[in-house]
Amino acid sequence: MRRIRSARSSLSAPTILALALAVGACGGDKKTAGEGKDPVDAKAQAADTKPDPERVKLVEEAKAFVSEVDANLRKLWVAASKAEWEKSTNITDETEAKAAEANAAVMAYETEAISKSAKFRPVLDALDPSTRRQIELLQRTATLPAPPDAEKREELARIAAKLEGMYGKGKYCKKQGGKEVCRDLGELSRVLAESRDETELLDAWVGWRTISPPMRPLYQRLVELGNEGAKAIGYRDMGEIWRSRYDMSPEEFEREVERLWKQVEPLYRALHCHVRAKLHEVYGDKVPLDGPIPAHLLGNMWAQDWSNIYPMVEPNPGAARLDITRALEAKGYDPIKMVKAAEGFFVSLGLDPLPKTFWERSMFEKPADREVVCHASAWDVNLSDDLRIKMCIKVDHEDFVTIHHELGHNYYYHYYYRLPVLFQAGAHDGFHEAIGDAIALSITPEYLEKIGLIEGVKVDEAGILNKQMQDALQKIAFLPFGKLVDGWRWRVFAGDIGPDAYNAGWWKLRTEVQGVAAPVPRTEEHFDPGAKYHIPANVPYMRYFLAHILQFQFHKALCEAAGHQGPLHTCSIYGSKEAGAKLRAMLELGASRPWPDALEKLTGTRKMDAAPLVEYFAPLAAWLEEQNQGRTCGW
Repeated sequence: MRRIRSARSSLSAPTILALALAVGACGGDKKTAGEGKDPVDAKAQAADTKPDPERVKLVEEAKAFVSEVDANLRKLWVAASKAEWEKSTNITDETEAKAAEANAAVMAYETEAISKSAKFRPVLDALDPSTRRQIELLQRTATLPAPPDAEKREELARIAAKLEGMYGKGKYCKKQGGKEVCRDLGELSRVLAESRDETELLDAWVGWRTISPPMRPLYQRLVELGNEGAKAIGYRDMGEIWRSRYDMSPEEFEREVERLWKQVEPLYRALHCHVRAKLHEVYGDKVPLDGPIPAHLLGNMWAQDWSNIYPMVEPNPGAARLDITRALEAKGYDPIKMVKAAEGFFVSLGLDPLPKTFWERSMFEKPADREVVCHASAWDVNLSDDLRIKMCIKVDHEDFVTIHHELGHNYYYHYYYRLPVLFQAGAHDGFHEAIGDAIALSITPEYLEKIGLIEGVKVDEAGILNKQMQDALQKIAFLPFGKLVDGWRWRVFAGDIGPDAYNAGWWKLRTEVQGVAAPVPRTEEHFDPGAKYHIPANVPYMRYFLAHILQFQFHKALCEAAGHQGPLHTCSIYGSKEAGAKLRAMLELGASRPWPDALEKLTGTRKMDAAPLVEYFAPLAAWLEEQNQGRTCGW
């Protein structure tokens, strides 16, 4: 169970009191007692400089409160995390019920603790930085705040568990050859990735979305109860809580997201223009040359990652290119060997090996005897270096990269697990997602050759352009989707998109922001947002947008620490202890300091910036500009 944090630092209480006493004892020129002062005024001034006993008492109570909260949250979060692990690795009615019960206990305590913390607001300026930050983080910790009413709180926990279970067990079933055939998300996703038959693609795309309409009334109720809980702790709605976690006001954060998007939007639009033109060559008028791209033709169930259509848009088909999937197969890699390779990257930076328990407790492959949530995730179940990953690993390029990403989470957990539990999080949630992705940017030919996965592959300029296109289809294509998922939810939470327009609001954003459209008419009988895991699981999504920006900012800083010379896209930090030391210094902070402090620790700057991303893709951007000459771009 990971929580997102945000707060400000302040002067410590001892500093405040010392300053007050110093003013009373040493103010102005030395004078004899009473000289130049009215005796009554002197007594009043002396009284003013004495610490307020009630204020001092409240400061001490705040310290005790934070200590108590740390112990209680640790106990409850661990219990909930254990229950969630059991549910995710064995989906049954029983494990769903136990997870709901554990999460209801967390909700009850968080609601109570947040309410109690309000009494310390008058003395926040007098608290030491650690105590103050923990109180402020506590007030923003609930991703799904529960109503004060116990019955509603239990209902919310049951709904949350039910929704995630519905997603994990989801299958598309239809009659084939006289019998019913059912396919899960993995099987349907393979169709989207591999098939070029438009009819088959459409069937898989529509089929997966048959799982989500039953979620709709449950999701509507989840929003109602979550918003009620948000209002009970002083927020307008859940969206305001989510946007309050970034060491700035919700309004400032929205502006920051727009600023970052504007930095990268031109590159996305150039990629969209080229991809649309190439798809038109294959599918004809199914893909208009001046409108949005049909979602089922982009190689991914949610059209968030276009890397599976790479062969259709490859810049230089004859150039040497890395086939990492084939290399993994040829070298006899299995899931464990893939994870070992990713661990080896972190260890090469001077970071610690993963604990023995990681190998004993993780789920690396899909069990044959039970339903599980295959969606990849990283865990510290006991908040005590109990590191694990949960994946149904395939031996391919995509999962090789994903493993590096998940271990990035694990190494973050490892280096901050000794902190108070409220500090056991990324500086902000985008940091957590960006670490492993920044490492994955170092999966270069040079690195792959060093670990013996490939031999003698030299990538020329044409090959570099191919690799940039592969990366862009994943990372650049994702950016608008990463932005709009929470854009939709923020509007839902605020009531700007009502329950009678969930689907219409979803596709309006998909079309406006992403330039992607539903391939067939969708109505309010459908609930297409629910076909994306993070919606029924209520996982905030803006972290992924931010991570796709930050990973390049981190990569540039780590490459500079490693002494890299040359274009940014050619850098691998593998084996650099200097880069590892800078990374570790940031990881160890967790959420104990505002995120600009953590960013500065690694990059030397205090502002998120997409310029390194644009720099990384400079060769592709120049090539796309040439290719798009004479085309109508936009939608």
